[in-house]
Amino acid sequence: VQLQAFGGGLVQTGGSLRLSCVASEHTFSRLNMGWFRQVPGKERAAVAAISRIGGTTYYADSVKGRFTISRDNAKSTVYLQMNSLKPEDTAVYFCAARNTALYSGDYFQEGEYDYWGQGTLVTVSS
Repeated sequence: VQLQAFGGGLVQTGGSLRLSCVASEHTFSRLNMGWFRQVPGKERAAVAAISRIGGTTYYADSVKGRFTISRDNAKSTVYLQMNSLKPEDTAVYFCAARNTALYSGDYFQEGEYDYWGQGTLVTVSS
């Protein structure tokens, strides 16, 4: 499975961006998806995850109420709508896919994700 993320860019504080991640896998609907982010010099952190059909979503506390993860299985694409952006949201954002179900407590564990995209840079200016 190849994942390609795009949609990053430069935005002012309070602005919005929508990231997209397209999967090469034609059985995209079998994959659970996640978004992670990484600031240079820091560990990668989970942002959001979504189940195969999109009925269940999870968010890191730092983005709850501001970010929304969604998916369109017909387009093999997962989205991350980011609103009310803050400078601390500046990072490289990665999409990831996993074959295993999203179980309580492990939906943000990087080791459970099987495929990773190349990342897209989001910069929020103050």
